[in-house]
Amino acid sequence: MDDFIKIRFTNDFGQIASQLEKTVENIFRSTRPMFADAERAWKPQMDIYETPEEIIILAEIAGVEKENLDVEISSKAVKIYGKRTEMSRIENARYMLAEIQYGRFERILFLPSPIDPEIVSASYVNGFLRIRLAKIPLDKTYKITITDG
Repeated sequence: MDDFIKIRFTNDFGQIASQLEKTVENIFRSTRPMFADAERAWKPQMDIYETPEEIIILAEIAGVEKENLDVEISSKAVKIYGKRTEMSRIENARYMLAEIQYGRFERILFLPSPIDPEIVSASYVNGFLRIRLAKIPLDKTYKITITDG
């Protein structure tokens, strides 16, 4: 078993869902029971907080195997996606409550400050994914060489 979380670095996430797509998705989600379609997308709860040196993302994704989890990072955003497989149902059982969501998930989180995509760490413990991103110091200055011509 692999002890690493897959992290990909990118410059652009390309097709980020439009507001219309999100609205249509929410309309269909409200008309179907939560457990009717195991392939339906769901959105795990996440927190973003920052210190003077870093931005921390905490994602609640209990039941997701690390092999089914991916993280992509650019200097402006983080995309977390994967799949939680449904647990076996008990035969001859009637659901009285079905709130646990299964299937694909995806979250794109735009960051409050620029980060250095080279300095990233991630851990997955007790159903929580924690991603630590180093912020780029805004007070850092660069000297530029002026050439002739």
